[in-house]
This record gives sequence, structure tokens and C-alpha cells, in this order.
Amino acid sequence: MNELETGQFSEDAISRLQSGRLDWQHLTGGPRFDYPIDYSVAVTSVDSATGVIEFIAKWAPNSYCHYHRHIGRTATRVLQGEHHIVETTALQTLHKTRRPGFHGQTPAGELHMEYGGADGTTVIFLCEAVDGNLFDIVAKDGTVLATATVDDFVSGRLR
Repeated sequence: MNELETGQFSEDAISRLQSGRLDWQHLTGGPRFDYPIDYSVAVTSVDSATGVIEFIAKWAPNSYCHYHRHIGRTATRVLQGEHHIVETTALQTLHKTRRPGFHGQTPAGELHMEYGGADGTTVIFLCEAVDGNLFDIVAKDGTVLATATVDDFVSGRLR
């Protein structure tokens, strides 16, 4: 768990990104989503002993990933572009804009939208899996549509 707590991202992940040596899974939305979904993820490491997965995500300009909830804690670092987070609770909606160099950690259970700015964005994540589960994909009414697992990320089943 120390790796997640300190947010130490692997240097190998950054060098693989710079060299183009990553296996990207491209995800898009469908007719049941009323917002543009266009992003890609590439797993850079998995530590099954601690349940931590590291991956890089890239958003197309002004595009979202699926509305979701992180099941475990998550550390992030923005590498390129503006990364937008929109958190909605019963009492407030909070829009955060994170720029390159931002580094932070969020607790488990945060329900939010993420999207890339006008030039897209690239972010590296360290996510804590809980019983192998990473994210709940959620409809705007709060219904859980699917749960993304470490196995989904590693096997390429996200495509």
C-alpha cells in the first residue's frame, strides 16, 4: 500500500509512454450515453500482492471516460493537457481543472465524470483494487451498469 500512499509512479511507465511502447485499449461510448466518450488506457504494471494497478489514460479533446466510481483509493499525476473532474453529490457539483504536474490522491467511492480539455489529456493512475475490482461504471441515475476489474484491464476486455 505504500506505493499508492506516496504516489510513486514507475519511471518505466513514463519511458514507455515517450517511446510509444504501450498496448492501448481504445474505448468509446454508445447510444445509451449522452456525452462523447473517447479515451484509451494502457496498463503499465500490476502488483497482485498489493492489489495496485498502474495505467496511463489518454482522452481525446473534449471527450469523457464513462461516468464512474473508484472502488479503491487512487493516486493521479497529470502528464499532458487539462484534466477535468466533475464530482456531483446531492448537495453540490464541483468542477476541478487539473494541469500538467498536478499530483494527488482521492479516496475510494468518489463518483465523478472525467474529460480531456481542448487538447485532450494524458494522466497516469495508481489504483487500489478491492477484491480485484477497480471501478463501477454508473448511469446518471446512479444505477451500476458494470464493474471494471483488474483482469478486464490486463486481458484487454475493455475494448
